[in-house]
Amino acid sequence: MAEVAAKAGVSSQTVSRVANNHDNVDETTRTKVLAAMQELGYRPNAAARALVTGKFGAIGVVSFDVGAHGNARTLGAIADAAREAGFSVNFMGIRAQTEAAVRQAFRHLMLQSVDGIVLIESQMLDTPSLHLPPTMPVVVADGDTGHQYPNVDFDQARGTLSVVNHLLELGHRTVHHVSGPSDSFAARRRAQAWERTLIAAGAPVRPTLHGDWTAESGYLAGRTLTQIPDATAVFVANDQMALGVLRALHEAGRDVPGEFSVAGFDDVPEARFFEPPLTTVHQDFDMVGRHCVTLLLEQIERRGNGLRRLALEPTLVVRASTAPPPA
Repeated sequence: MAEVAAKAGVSSQTVSRVANNHDNVDETTRTKVLAAMQELGYRPNAAARALVTGKFGAIGVVSFDVGAHGNARTLGAIADAAREAGFSVNFMGIRAQTEAAVRQAFRHLMLQSVDGIVLIESQMLDTPSLHLPPTMPVVVADGDTGHQYPNVDFDQARGTLSVVNHLLELGHRTVHHVSGPSDSFAARRRAQAWERTLIAAGAPVRPTLHGDWTAESGYLAGRTLTQIPDATAVFVANDQMALGVLRALHEAGRDVPGEFSVAGFDDVPEARFFEPPLTTVHQDFDMVGRHCVTLLLEQIERRGNGLRRLALEPTLVVRASTAPPPA
């Protein structure tokens, strides 16, 4: 640090402020210090910095399936928000849907000296409760709101209510449902809300068709739908499965939306380019990731106000895949 200070013509305290990303350094001085750091190969000592600031400058993220659309978007937003706050992100992916696997991932990240951890839970574990290290700040995204941890998720029931009522208001006698996997919190909440909405409207509740979030599973469910003579509308639990349903209906010669209305959930970027463009429920996963970082930093900096649960409101996006049923 003394060598950097001499090279840049500043004090060691100024070098320390730049190294810790403090904002009380003018940009000209900051640029000189950063150039000296790069030329001399200076790297801040994380352990020493933690002794001074009480923070390691890193947060951890644990997720089951980073390839899933929502998880990937949430993770990207967490990384962006963390970087803007001066934190790096350490990621740990796990496959086993067990509390033991989650706890092991937490222990691994704690050994990497993180200040807090975001758990993108998304899938139900083998136990109804979740016990994590009490000293580690934690935020749960897309998980069980019964946990005693700050939580960020979408109001899945409100999103489902909007899309099912949209189809009923178009005049469809009832709305079929292709659900996601049974071990998914989001799939379970959407299926429950679909059934409650139909019951409240006095509409028949037909047997649920089950998928696994993939377009292939939606295609298989769609082939089953083509065999139901009075079916005219379906709410599909995500857009990828809705794509498969559209393919099955097309192969069966069923016009969408003239003979059959299809609605999805998530509003993936490709949804507006489906044929026809897909009516769906938009979820702002970037907002989820940013709220997760905000709640985590509140705990890290001890300025939070206790347990907080944020239920973000999704919005219905009506496109060309839904219309009144045939006369």
